Amino acid sequence: MKEVVSVSNMRVSDKNTIENKIPSKELMYRAGKGVFESVQWHGKILIVCGTGNNAGDGYVVASLLKEQGLNVELLLLEERFSADGKYYFDMAVSKKVPWSVYNFQKNESLCGYDIIIDCIFGTGFKGKVEGTSKEVIEKINKSGAFVVSVDINSGLNGDSGLASTCVKSDLTVSIGTAKSGHYLNQARDEIGKLINIDIGIDLAEKPFYLLEREDVKGFLGKRKSYSHKGTYGYIALIGGCTEYSGAVKLANLSASAMRSGAGVVRLAVPKGIVDSVSPYLLESTVYPLPDSDGAVKFDKKATQGAINGVKCVAFGMGLSQKGENERLLEYLLKNCTVPLIIDADGINTLAKMDKELLKNKSCTVVLTPHLKEFERLTGISIEKIQADPVKYAKEYARDMGVILLLKGNTTVITDGESVYLTDTGCPGMATAGSGDVLSGIVAALCASHGDDALMAVSSAAYINGYAGELAQKEWGDISMVASDTAKCVAKAIKEITN
Repeated sequence: MKEVVSVSNMRVSDKNTIENKIPSKELMYRAGKGVFESVQWHGKILIVCGTGNNAGDGYVVASLLKEQGLNVELLLLEERFSADGKYYFDMAVSKKVPWSVYNFQKNESLCGYDIIIDCIFGTGFKGKVEGTSKEVIEKINKSGAFVVSVDINSGLNGDSGLASTCVKSDLTVSIGTAKSGHYLNQARDEIGKLINIDIGIDLAEKPFYLLEREDVKGFLGKRKSYSHKGTYGYIALIGGCTEYSGAVKLANLSASAMRSGAGVVRLAVPKGIVDSVSPYLLESTVYPLPDSDGAVKFDKKATQGAINGVKCVAFGMGLSQKGENERLLEYLLKNCTVPLIIDADGINTLAKMDKELLKNKSCTVVLTPHLKEFERLTGISIEKIQADPVKYAKEYARDMGVILLLKGNTTVITDGESVYLTDTGCPGMATAGSGDVLSGIVAALCASHGDDALMAVSSAAYINGYAGELAQKEWGDISMVASDTAKCVAKAIKEITN
């Protein structure tokens, strides 16, 4: 796993390291040297500097490049420095590095450089990029040069990965530890490649963790010959209605749950859609639920029958909002004793119910909302959630005592204490049914690895995203549909475990 931190954690960690271990000038030198060693330098090089310590890293790079006889220039947004930055600026000047202060008329274009180093803003930047900074960033993006951002792309928020205007890099070299803003929201569209350099900063607080392939491989492990279908878990998928029967097909079809290792899948759907769903069920079983006009009607005996003997229940996919969903979900929260995954219309139903029912649940609950569904759950606007998704996800998970999987181009998974991130996935997954495929994978892994539900959910998110990437390679980001992701689940798991 890769450690990932918030900006505040990095700030405190940096301060503690300076006070107790490494002087600030030495840390700045290590940062600049790390950037210097991370790039294949060639041609004409421009280092664009702001006024803070991020600029100081650039001055170190300039000195090291000059020592190697490379063609390097400094461009300052203004002639203002931090204390350590001034020390290394003077050093660069003493080595005869050419420098100038940005002038709109003189620097009409930043074309003509082979490499541009972005040292304008660091990870502490917040707000909107305006004025000279905006002009320069826009010129960097139009320059045609290979762009390297130091620590983070200037203008990109270090916590949220949001920006009004920011540098679009070919390479970003994060310093000390990667920040959540390197992965969330817009970050993946703005950062070409991300690498991190360790300069000796000890973390003051617990980090987040970005899952990697080896983590998922180790978690899944190998199956034993001395096992049977019951070893890997019976699961119940409860959902569907006349309008949305396809959603549950996706959660099961060929599909995510079985391909992710479930021993047996019991598909519990309104009896009115059994005939339309049954032709798609090859290895799974169907369990009819009482219905009215194609939507689920609550019946205690039938509901209990649906969940008897299973190791995991997933509820809500394609359910619609016109059945007796609240009564059904209340029963599950009070009587289910195995992990309960609540998705889609299950989340919309939960948002209308008394929060005490969720707090007093009888089992481990996993919620898998997208941003709009999370807004309904919390009453917090999407804009606020996007500005700090880890914070809001962690707070809700802790307060409600649940595992929360907040969907996004980087997914946040938390139990309120630990935070895992997964950055697999692709634009082609922005299509109806993708969440249903994910629910099937989550259910299967919770059934077979329920003793560590947080890691099971996180691994499921990783697998789902990787399967989507494989699907996009075959069908393209515009044309792929969710069933393409389902078809690639088996291949994804095979590649991960091999």
